[in-house]
Amino acid sequence: MSKNTELLLLNTIENLGIVGDVVKVKTGYARNFLLPQGLAEKPTPTKIESLKAARAAAQAEMNALRSARLQIVDQLTDVTITLTRSCNDQGSLYGSVTPRDIADALHEAGHGVTPEYVRLAHPIRHIGSHPVPIQFDKDLKAEVTLVVNPDRELEDLMEEDKPAEAEEDHADDKNEAETKQEEETATAS
Repeated sequence: MSKNTELLLLNTIENLGIVGDVVKVKTGYARNFLLPQGLAEKPTPTKIESLKAARAAAQAEMNALRSARLQIVDQLTDVTITLTRSCNDQGSLYGSVTPRDIADALHEAGHGVTPEYVRLAHPIRHIGSHPVPIQFDKDLKAEVTLVVNPDRELEDLMEEDKPAEAEEDHADDKNEAETKQEEETATAS
């Protein structure tokens, strides 16, 4: 049994092809999704010929969509969005910022971005500034800056802890130096 099957697409499927394309797909994908959903069928010359008009229309639609996305990518240059979230005193969020949250904020700012184009490498779980990639296609990318602010005034526990930690570290350094000096004295004797 072959691992790939050649099918004619009856509808445009993102990241696979447009109507009228003959594509090679895994047999399981063809058997379990494309064929039962009526999205593809075995290619025949007459069927390919009958889909030429639909293919031309789909190609024109794809070109229009690409130009619209190019405009969005140009608009997203140097865009900064701000979200306010609940967090603990150390700045860790209760939950995380999701692609939907980012897409909604961009939509409110007048940019037509949906969650599937927000490409987060890892969840955003801390307050601060974060770069967020927006990718429509391999070559249509933009990066926006997301600023996550706390919903309340944070106590400066982190800043108060730093001097205390520095003093402890300094005290540890002194203890290590005294221990080395004692060892050297003991070795010399």
